Amino acid sequence: MKVIGLAGWSGAGKTTLLARLIPLLIGQGLRVSVIKYAHHKFDVDVPGKDSWRHREAGAEEVLVASGTRWALMHELRGANEPSLAELLAKLSPVDLVVIEGYRAGPHRRIEVHRIANGKPLLFPDDPGIVGLASDGNVETALPRAHLDDIAAIATLVLRLAMPLADVLALSSESAAR
Repeated sequence: MKVIGLAGWSGAGKTTLLARLIPLLIGQGLRVSVIKYAHHKFDVDVPGKDSWRHREAGAEEVLVASGTRWALMHELRGANEPSLAELLAKLSPVDLVVIEGYRAGPHRRIEVHRIANGKPLLFPDDPGIVGLASDGNVETALPRAHLDDIAAIATLVLRLAMPLADVLALSSESAAR
């Protein structure tokens, strides 16, 4: 299993890029999973439904299953937010995990940058950024691709992704500090 991240300011197009990138990677025969960090309180459940009522009643975990999918919801109930390493360990094995967000994680990241956002680049100050996908001409020694060249970005992703074991080892080192 390999891991790569996409980092960038809100509105840069990370989610749109992923929605275009995933089908291309799957078309190459890869199994892909995504971890998305939400900076705000979110809910994937529907208020009033049975699973929501179970969580509201105090269940720590509720697993909902059907013939087409299953979802496990875990309530932290005041516990610490799980680390990226803990979340990665919960995923089923795949070829590639793409992480959207978690800018402070130990994994390598490709910066997604949109000129129209007017936001500064992250990579000069973030040593975890090892590539750039932008809609503008940015002077850098980092490997880069145009934001609309999905095939080139897929090549970057596959070339720059790091083995899960390396991400976990770096996570352990940073936790020990």
